[in-house]
Amino acid sequence: MTPESSSLRQRMRTPRAAAVAGIVFSLLLMASLFLIWASIPAKTLEAQPDLIRQSRRLSLALDLLPFAGIAFLWFVGVLRDRMGELEDRFFATVFLGSAILFLAMIFTGAAVAGGIVRVIISEESGSLMASPAYALARIQVHQTMHAYALKMAGVFMISTATISLRTRIVPRWMAFLGYALALVLLLLSTGPARWIALGFPLWVLLISIYILFDNLRGSPPAMT
Repeated sequence: MTPESSSLRQRMRTPRAAAVAGIVFSLLLMASLFLIWASIPAKTLEAQPDLIRQSRRLSLALDLLPFAGIAFLWFVGVLRDRMGELEDRFFATVFLGSAILFLAMIFTGAAVAGGIVRVIISEESGSLMASPAYALARIQVHQTMHAYALKMAGVFMISTATISLRTRIVPRWMAFLGYALALVLLLLSTGPARWIALGFPLWVLLISIYILFDNLRGSPPAMT
């Protein structure tokens, strides 16, 4: 195999890898969110859930997040490769930095939540759930996930949409949809509507499906 043909095959495989990784991330994150929502009350300080009875569901939801994070990192890496030399350094820095901060916030919130669940399950008296420390920990998890992680997701969407408009790796309407969803995440992520959090994984899923089909057709990136 000549170096030219090897390079061509690598360029053809990378977008497909990005698409598959993005799809895996989106599905895992949405599955984790639905499991958490089915176990925890919508309002942070609402009547306490039965965490012992919901422990398996919560543990599964939290166990899915590291794998979603791995898929997201892969998606970011190969998406940057698809952008290639057309990538703008300024927006690429924001793109990569917001992705890393998003994962850091998700993992931090999941670690605190996992610790709470383990302590409550292991103790016999249930005194933790009646203490101010438990209420503080729940608020901390909520703030980490919504006030910080989702806002970083919004920044990631804005930078990705801006780079996409310049490199034309996806249709323009997908980039503008990213701007709109990012604005919703930045302004309303701390509100009572949980479903707003689905905007990010659904947008990544949309882009991933487009890249996958675009790669299977063997066509160049969209220019419209």
